[in-house]
Amino acid sequence: MMKIGVLALQGAVAEHIRMLGLAGAEGIIIKRTEQLDEVEGLVIPGGESTTIGKLMRTYGFIEAIRAFSAEKKPIFGTCAGLILIAKEISGQPEAHLELMDMVAARNAFGRQRESFETDLEVKGMEQTVRAVFIRAPLIESVGEQVDVLSVYNDQIVAARQEHLLAASFHPELTDDYGFHSYFLDMVRQYRL
Repeated sequence: MMKIGVLALQGAVAEHIRMLGLAGAEGIIIKRTEQLDEVEGLVIPGGESTTIGKLMRTYGFIEAIRAFSAEKKPIFGTCAGLILIAKEISGQPEAHLELMDMVAARNAFGRQRESFETDLEVKGMEQTVRAVFIRAPLIESVGEQVDVLSVYNDQIVAARQEHLLAASFHPELTDDYGFHSYFLDMVRQYRL
């Protein structure tokens, strides 16, 4: 069975583990950098991006995840995870992992009370995906190598660049594991 790590520094870790299981993989809680050797893909969940970024630096995950990415092992960033993998963060002097050629805007959809759910059309998926937006970021712009997968109100909310996948929303907070299945297909593609 495919083993997929979920970075467990903060955020909806158990929910991602559950969804990976429903999609047919074994989710592994990642708390130490050496555990990355045990998995074929990595999910970076939502939470608070600044806090997760500080914890990643404290525990050596910045360089470890960059090395993981350099091996073309797929990485899926949701909500704060999208911000963490972005090459640039709007209005901030530096980013975190600087992996995906996009500019992310934090809290672009407003505060907690502006949270909402919707169904999204996603390029490459037959059915719509249920998406939960909570203090969600958005993707302001993307580089040439980035494929826009989904938009909401003309704003980019999901994108892919080779082995990197980003979503503004929380697919793990629904019963729809379609996005996790899409990620597992990416992992299979890069296994070759």
